[in-house]
Amino acid sequence: MVETISPSNRGDNMAKEFQRSKRIFINNIDSYSSKSIAKYLSTCVAGESLEEAEGEEVESKPSRKDHDAKDDRFQIVGTVRNKDEKRKSLTAEEYSALSRGELLQRLMECDVIVYNISEDAEVMDEATWAVSALHSEIEHFGSPKMFILVSTLMTWAMTKPADPDDPEVPLIEDDYRRRRPHPNFKEQASLEKLVLKLGKTKKSKFSTYVVAPGLQYGMGEGIFHFLFKACWLGELSSIPVLGSGTNIIPAIHVYDLAGIVQSIIDHKPKAHYFLAVDDSKNTLEDIVKAVSYVLGPEEVKNVSIEDASLAQELTQTDLDHLSLNLRIESVLLRDTFNLRWVCESGIVDNINRIVEEYKQTRRLLPIKICLLGPPAVGKTSVAERLCVHYKLHHIRVKEAMEEKIKQLEEMLQSSDGVNESNEEELNVAQQLLDSLRDSLSQNGDQLDDQNVLHIIREKLNSKPCRNQGFVLDGYPITYEQAKEIFYDENMEQEDPRSKLLPHNKEIMPEYIFSLEATDEFLKERVQNLPQSVAEEMHYTQDEFLQRLSRFREANTEDETVLSYFDEVEIHPEHIEISSIHDPENRTVIEKIIQVVGGAMNYGPTPEEQAEEERKRAVERQRELMQEAAEREAREAEEKARMTTLLEEWNRNVKEVKKQEQELLETRSIPLRHYMMKYVIPTLTQGLLECSKAKPEDP
Repeated sequence: MVETISPSNRGDNMAKEFQRSKRIFINNIDSYSSKSIAKYLSTCVAGESLEEAEGEEVESKPSRKDHDAKDDRFQIVGTVRNKDEKRKSLTAEEYSALSRGELLQRLMECDVIVYNISEDAEVMDEATWAVSALHSEIEHFGSPKMFILVSTLMTWAMTKPADPDDPEVPLIEDDYRRRRPHPNFKEQASLEKLVLKLGKTKKSKFSTYVVAPGLQYGMGEGIFHFLFKACWLGELSSIPVLGSGTNIIPAIHVYDLAGIVQSIIDHKPKAHYFLAVDDSKNTLEDIVKAVSYVLGPEEVKNVSIEDASLAQELTQTDLDHLSLNLRIESVLLRDTFNLRWVCESGIVDNINRIVEEYKQTRRLLPIKICLLGPPAVGKTSVAERLCVHYKLHHIRVKEAMEEKIKQLEEMLQSSDGVNESNEEELNVAQQLLDSLRDSLSQNGDQLDDQNVLHIIREKLNSKPCRNQGFVLDGYPITYEQAKEIFYDENMEQEDPRSKLLPHNKEIMPEYIFSLEATDEFLKERVQNLPQSVAEEMHYTQDEFLQRLSRFREANTEDETVLSYFDEVEIHPEHIEISSIHDPENRTVIEKIIQVVGGAMNYGPTPEEQAEEERKRAVERQRELMQEAAEREAREAEEKARMTTLLEEWNRNVKEVKKQEQELLETRSIPLRHYMMKYVIPTLTQGLLECSKAKPEDP
């Protein structure tokens, strides 16, 4: 008799099944892929994907996450490669350097064991041992266990097309027995077979699954990180594409892979082998172009796989993955689960989201600073030091203008010939160059406001400034300039009720620092400058006083550049400069760094680290030499002091002895007189008489 389960009974049974939080083991939980899977699963409630699969009512039905169900979430434990790293909040326990016996004990405590070999081939032996050891302990299981192997599509790399006559026909799970691994991934293919085989013995106690994902992307990036980093840093004029770049890269967002693992845990499907790829059929060149377009520099070039420039960034395993060329569809995945895709259509279609994930995950956030203040207050020197400290781009009106003119001249000179595709672009460039030259000639080497605004806004919107950030040096000067350069009509349309002035948040500085000083201080500082420096910076007496006067006038009006930033609720920090003994403004820089905080970039390169270490070594040597010199000086001073004290002591001792002798002699005079008068004469007479008598007994 077949029992019919009503929806209510089904819910009760499901609640009983998942009333205990499942304990999930994941290996190498500090690696890119495993960490992302662990992070995703740590927020999931046991059985949650089953609820979502019941139908469209899911959206209106409260999720388990909506309740205080922290105890129902998956409990994540796992091994880490770096034992010194601080334990992650998403894990209940982390293990390192365990013996095989200790590791087996930990695995036996878990309901689900996930071994991820997609990134590191060195865990192959451990994964093989783990599934075999668990299989041998089936009779000692306190509850059913599940083993999930996250493998790699490199075990399909050499598989022939599904239809030789039509290469557009994709491979699917049904082609599993025809799959042929890459020569360097035969061991992974053998492990897949072993995992599936051991799961057939006692399915009720030990079930096994294999997930073969495409190249993983998202959440800070793994294999594609070299590409994102090269684009973000902006050090290359064009981004390399390995080979022809026409190979189709099967890929999947790492959170979509985690969602598949979650669905397997909840559903316990009958199928045991799953291909995990999104719907995209992007080529490697498509992916590189998409990343380059969003992060910069918008140019790509094909390079050979043996290109030396990639040798330090990519391992042979990475090159094997990036050379993969497979047209694959995960049909079984979609038929079995009702997944909540993060990037179902692939990396290219979702590139803006992926780039934002990359920046947020790696904390690569632009630092945008604006320095304002009177002439000669030290804005440029402070800006230069801040740019070095934070690796930012220094924006000055003069340099930006010269750079733009040079760029236009090079563009026009490098055009080999005019054709329809670039004729309009060259005409626009020529018109702009003519406009800039006319403005300079008419205004005494100064650009008019509109041209300056155009150049500075273009600079602020450039990829390097959008990626790393900038220090805007001494501009804008007036309220109207600030209002125009940061104006954003889209903000006005999106929220017409907003009381804030419409401004472009992408280029708006986050930190405004107003460096302030008295006129007397500024004049004294300028007077102390060498004549050549003063002339170069236009700080001769007449020029400086005119510039200072214009600045004071612009900042005594009702609407000043500082009041503009107050109106957009970015309140300036006022820093007073009054010490003439700090020409490099170190105190000012320290105050700014204290306000801004730490850098948000990749940190120093190996070359910069070596140079910094060299500087530290020189500084340490200098300090040691200084300490030795100071120690010698102190010792010499102490020796001289002790010599002086000893000489004084000896003089005092000699004087004391002299005084004692004189005192003794003075005190002995009365006794001598008594002896001479009464004792010595009698004694002398007695001795004489004795000498005469010569007694036998004197």
